[in-house]
Amino acid sequence: MDTRKTTNRDPLFDALRAEVGRLDTPRGVERELLQAFARQHPARRRWYHGLTGRGWALAAGVSGLAAGALVLAFALHTPDTDGDRAGALAARDDSGLFIALDSAERIAAEPAPRMVAADVPRASLAALGVPLTPENAGDSVRAEMLVAADGQPLALRLSAIQ
Repeated sequence: MDTRKTTNRDPLFDALRAEVGRLDTPRGVERELLQAFARQHPARRRWYHGLTGRGWALAAGVSGLAAGALVLAFALHTPDTDGDRAGALAARDDSGLFIALDSAERIAAEPAPRMVAADVPRASLAALGVPLTPENAGDSVRAEMLVAADGQPLALRLSAIQ
């Protein structure tokens, strides 16, 4: 925007503009000031500015090898089949699938658990994932329970669901 062609100018600004126009710094002063500032305040380089293309390639290669080793380790890992894992929710027996009602440590620590066959109301098994509809809510399901010596149920195996 050219302010010299406007008619509504403040006379004080005209005087200031004229005074600044008379000031003339010698040639090269601005360059010397910028060089002195650069010497006093050197530009900071980040850590990644120092890496060359070869450094980035090395970092990418190491990361790729680590990811590949991790994938290979998970692919070769076989799940435990002995059933003594802590926190297991279900374990397979010869006759079917047991659903843990207590912790795996408690089940493994029980010295002499016994099997008890029982008819369990279907409504009480809804929390374990047994399908429940209004038509079959009053039915019972044949189940085998692993019971501790004190009578507390440890695990449940559904033997017949109609």
